[in-house]
Amino acid sequence: MDYTIIIGLEIHVQLQTESKMFSASGTAFGLPPNTQTDPVSLGLPGTLPVMNRKAFDLALKTAMALGATISRFTKWDRKNYYYPDLPKNYQISQYDLPFSLGGSLDIPAQKEGSGGGQCRLTRVHLEEDTGKLTHGVGGWSEVDLNRAGIPLLEIVSEPDIRNAADARACLEELRLTLIYLGVSDCEMQEGSLRCDANVNLHIQKDGKTIATPIVEIKNLNSFRSVERALEYEAERQYAKWQKDGLTIKDAFKETRGWSDPEGITKPQRQKETAADYRYFPEPDLVPVVVDDAWLDRVRATIGELPGPRRKRFETEFGLTPYDANVLVEQGQDVADYFETLAKTAGDAKLASNWIQQDVMRILSERKLKLAEFPIKIEVLGDLLRRVHIKALSTHQGREVLAKLLESDESLEQIIEAGGYGVISDRNALSKVIEEMIAANPKAMEDLKGGKKKPDAVKGFLRGQVMKATGGKADPSLVGDLLDERLANVQD
Repeated sequence: MDYTIIIGLEIHVQLQTESKMFSASGTAFGLPPNTQTDPVSLGLPGTLPVMNRKAFDLALKTAMALGATISRFTKWDRKNYYYPDLPKNYQISQYDLPFSLGGSLDIPAQKEGSGGGQCRLTRVHLEEDTGKLTHGVGGWSEVDLNRAGIPLLEIVSEPDIRNAADARACLEELRLTLIYLGVSDCEMQEGSLRCDANVNLHIQKDGKTIATPIVEIKNLNSFRSVERALEYEAERQYAKWQKDGLTIKDAFKETRGWSDPEGITKPQRQKETAADYRYFPEPDLVPVVVDDAWLDRVRATIGELPGPRRKRFETEFGLTPYDANVLVEQGQDVADYFETLAKTAGDAKLASNWIQQDVMRILSERKLKLAEFPIKIEVLGDLLRRVHIKALSTHQGREVLAKLLESDESLEQIIEAGGYGVISDRNALSKVIEEMIAANPKAMEDLKGGKKKPDAVKGFLRGQVMKATGGKADPSLVGDLLDERLANVQD
């Protein structure tokens, strides 16, 4: 391409609290419109805000996990603008003294199309959410103020991202991190995780870099929408520049909305500046002073984050980056389950495979949560341990698993009643192999005559051995013995 895409993100996260940022009204999602309000969130005269301590704790926890520097003194500001979903005509936010500065967002390289790396953060600050407008056909709109006043964390990045795939990967990793932290459910369809993207182009021409005007894209309510919108907007800006030649010095920042059904961005308004918002200190709230004891208490609740856990799964358990990523991305409960199962089974790779291929399939088929899995983890670990030490074959292990799901019998009872076990005696298996060769002379004739390749004959004879032993022969040992035997008969 003749240009570089310059992307910065503004991410809004609704914090998981029982009450709103400055009042005691509830925060549950899905209630009838305008039933979760109170005099404070409605901005009625004579009301005073009171800061939600839990919301500030969750905000500190997030900022610390993202490596931000926590300000020991922070204040609140009024951000003035006039929208129908903002009853007070101002939003309590933070302007020049946010509670944190700096930090970074990870861009994992495991994602398709993502190059990996980090995106620097400008700041993380805390504010209250606005209400919600629903626009109908005919020009009318409905206002729902249930959301007004919910604690909202705004995470502002530097313009460090260079392609749409990295932007999507960065957001997906942030969502996973926030869920691990327990600060938000991050349900994008419910609006608890929202993203605006700032994008422009750096075009190379005649040895100079030309920057196009910045556009902020709104209404991005899915990871796919973020990726599609950025790809579209880059092409639109380049085509526009080729026609009018306007640069960042020639035009104000523009706000455009993303239409997912149409796959295009549409103009909304010229972007407001800080002067337009007429910020001034919030007179009804005292500043917040954060001391060491407060930080230490919050830091102790952070726990292990997705990135470090992936790396530990690779180093401590020997998993591939792919397997480590799949387990971590399934959620903290799955990652914890894997660790326990791997230690019980004595084989981390085996535990990973069975979780991905069997446990998750069973949960999906039965519409269960992991905590509802019908087989105790100690029993499943014992079953995998037997597969690991080759007391059972993989095929037998899965047969036993199926019977455990449908029976009240113990693992030992099922194994004993089914006569499960693995034949690992070389002499016994060599004798069965000779019997199968004698019973199938054509296979050897085809091998000697070059009509069939060794692998085909080996596969056929291995199948005959497994059939003759009722599936109890050690497949790996059978393969080795057949390699030795067939090597002596080839021309």
